[in-house]
Amino acid sequence: MLESFYPDIYMNSAYSIDFGKYYKAGYRGIIFDIDNTLVPHGAPADDRSIALIQKLKNLGFSVLFLSNNKEPRVKMFNDAVNAQYIFKGGKPGRKGYLRAMEMLGTDRSSTLFVGDQLFTDVLGARNAGIFSILVKPIDKKEEIQIVLKRYLEKIVLAFYKRKCKKDGKEYLVSA
Repeated sequence: MLESFYPDIYMNSAYSIDFGKYYKAGYRGIIFDIDNTLVPHGAPADDRSIALIQKLKNLGFSVLFLSNNKEPRVKMFNDAVNAQYIFKGGKPGRKGYLRAMEMLGTDRSSTLFVGDQLFTDVLGARNAGIFSILVKPIDKKEEIQIVLKRYLEKIVLAFYKRKCKKDGKEYLVSA
């Protein structure tokens, strides 16, 4: 049952992912969460996030932001990077992920999802059949409802770590 929450891979940061490797493997679309995945919660796009999105576009990826936030927050971030976005995405429901793939022109086998939360990001990606990459949150300062979920995530991640060890798989990939 807990396996529904397990990411396909767990990374230190969205900025340490070898996206070129995924492009060579046939992935063409990337769906990102924004808050605490690319920038601290509520922050505008910064130089690092702008450079990453440009690099991904140059590699040939289509990029879309899927957020449960309202449009002003998502649009503010997106205006600096000029990608596609879905606000009030309804994560972890499948509908937002399926719509995202439609907008990207990709399917389950050619789409990656990158986010920082197990119970919204990873669960939704898994429900939609998309390869999921969990990243550590950028900032420890979070809204109270997220802080509470982080305690439950620690329990799930402990079981995930045990499964990785049993399967001979790396638990937290640093680069």
